[in-house]
Amino acid sequence: MALDGSLERLRREGRIVVVGASLAGLRAAETLREEGFTGTLTMIGDEPYEPYDRPPLSKQVLLGRVPADHTALPRRRAIEAQWRLGAAATGLDLSAKRVALADGTSVEYDRLLIATGVRSRPWPNELEAGLDGVFVLRTRDDATRLRHRLKAGPSRVLVIGAGFTGSEIASVCRERDLPVTVAERGPTPLSGALGSVIGDVAAQLHHQHGVDLRCGVMVTGLEGDGVGRLRRAHFSDGGTVDAEVAVVALGATRNTEWLAGSGLAAGPRGIACDAGCRAFDVRGIVADDVFVAGDVARSPHPLFGYRFLSLEHWGNAVAQAEVAAHNMICRGEERRPHLWTPYFWSAQFGVNIKSVGVPNMADQIIVSQGSLGEHRFTAAYGYQGRVIAAVTFDQAKWLEFYQRQIEQAAPFPPPFATVDRRTEGMRPVPAGFPDPSVPTHGPQVTVSGYSPTDQRVTFTPAGHGHHA
Repeated sequence: MALDGSLERLRREGRIVVVGASLAGLRAAETLREEGFTGTLTMIGDEPYEPYDRPPLSKQVLLGRVPADHTALPRRRAIEAQWRLGAAATGLDLSAKRVALADGTSVEYDRLLIATGVRSRPWPNELEAGLDGVFVLRTRDDATRLRHRLKAGPSRVLVIGAGFTGSEIASVCRERDLPVTVAERGPTPLSGALGSVIGDVAAQLHHQHGVDLRCGVMVTGLEGDGVGRLRRAHFSDGGTVDAEVAVVALGATRNTEWLAGSGLAAGPRGIACDAGCRAFDVRGIVADDVFVAGDVARSPHPLFGYRFLSLEHWGNAVAQAEVAAHNMICRGEERRPHLWTPYFWSAQFGVNIKSVGVPNMADQIIVSQGSLGEHRFTAAYGYQGRVIAAVTFDQAKWLEFYQRQIEQAAPFPPPFATVDRRTEGMRPVPAGFPDPSVPTHGPQVTVSGYSPTDQRVTFTPAGHGHHA
């Protein structure tokens, strides 16, 4: 498609297929139409629903304030697409330019965008996972089922995993006045995403709102009664807790299995692509007709040493989809890189938590505004002498400033005095991230080296939280 004539034919008559009918897929489709694509557009999705928003599922939907079927994503424009919903992609033939679907049919393409995202990591024991009362939370249907069960007033809810999603679910349970136990193998809630210094503050929030928080323990088994209903959970410290509902919040798994044998550089950590969103094959060569966007993408970022990052962020999915769509239908010299700075937010226990950058790459942290004890502060993260991330608790006004610091590779610790002077004399301290070789579910950013074809399957934390 390098020649202008063939590019124009692609724009007018070509066939673009988008696999993944969620946030990234929809925004890419809208951008394609916005930028002049008039050919055939096919949207493939494994769920039976048109694109919907996921962040409300663990908040407003579980609280009963918004029905799950009222979470449809707003449309920027008509996309005039052929929708293939409820039929997951099961295979890709790069040479034939064909996507196979679960219903036995296939769809051919001239250009392909892969935006298959992630799914909840299930409870590893299938028999226990099948007990009545055991849930995950990722989809609209998940949220509907869990909301009905919470509305029924269970005697106790067990949340397995205290990442962002687990903590938000615990917050909802307390808002519903439901007894809740949270089990977390790390030293604190959110330690994988924000480190244990900030995790200690998160733990205080849990305790102050009446959560039975158990850190440093694993759930070793879920026990049912005689008719297949959840009755009890067993912990690694020998303890037990009786619960009628258990929500498994152990992070996410990238949806790449359908690409096995395709020749693309796809694996547990995502699908490798270049800064222009073009997919790499297993030889490390980019494909001109296959692009990747959203949570499933793994791409190099210049702000972070060109290491490959997988970002589970709402804003990243939108920005990367727009870049991918633009690059699919423009001349080579008009292509642009995807350079979005990671940004994430969460609301739990009455506090708005927002972060920018890649906290889990940091080795040090300093509180630069406010007070940890009052749960209202800004903290900056440092790595090798420069600012690499920041987090705010109810102080979001500082995020834009720290985003500029990150983008300018500003020195760490910051050379300026704090504005409020309250943390004067505060020195950088270790950020307190857990050993990355130990399975956890914390980060919304997974850092995975420099090679697009590195297929070594070492466990890397797969973040679970919103805006994914």
